[in-house]
Amino acid sequence: MRSLFTSLFSALLLTSLSFASQPQQKISGDYLESRSADVYVAQCFANSEVNLTGDQALLAWHVNHGIWNGQNLDGLTVIAAVKASATIGDPYASPYPAKSVMLVDEQATPAQREALVSFAEHMGGKLVSDVVKVIPTTIEMSVLHDAAHHGQGILRAGQLAELRTRALTDNDHSCGAEVTYYPPLTKLNHSMAAVAMTDEYQGPGLGVDWDRHGKRSAFVGSFAE
Repeated sequence: MRSLFTSLFSALLLTSLSFASQPQQKISGDYLESRSADVYVAQCFANSEVNLTGDQALLAWHVNHGIWNGQNLDGLTVIAAVKASATIGDPYASPYPAKSVMLVDEQATPAQREALVSFAEHMGGKLVSDVVKVIPTTIEMSVLHDAAHHGQGILRAGQLAELRTRALTDNDHSCGAEVTYYPPLTKLNHSMAAVAMTDEYQGPGLGVDWDRHGKRSAFVGSFAE
């Protein structure tokens, strides 16, 4: 009987040690998103955009602290530029196939770049899974968290992409029936719809560029995974 208890204890101890030795994916930071359709909008206006726009998007994750696939990603950023086949979020049409270009922080090592792409694929899911190109570039991203600058975010990726956001105001209401019609394109622990003062992608791989201003098409948020 004693040998049986000893064996069970040893098995439980080995299981606990094995679990503890596995790398834990703990990562958190800021998020910016914009797409070619308004996300804060009245339903009637959203319906008028379906299948005409909303098939392009920028998703950006800035890691404040965290490890992914064994790589420390503190201070690094990854951006997914997406071209889908239909309005993203439309419940009556599939956006797939969709393709993406990954812009990764040029300060990252090769291993960190692979981890950044893996993390973006995990967070963006099927929408970003078909990666046609990975481009290292200079990336600057900041989200202002103080009350005076609520909703403001800035993203620059060399000459390839730029996104600037501001908070919604009363002047951004057109009919009074606006709601956050589309949810963010990734899992977040906090998000708010915002105005994309600039939403630009001028890179290769998607077969399309864009340069939009003043659309209620953005999200500012934070993630923790």
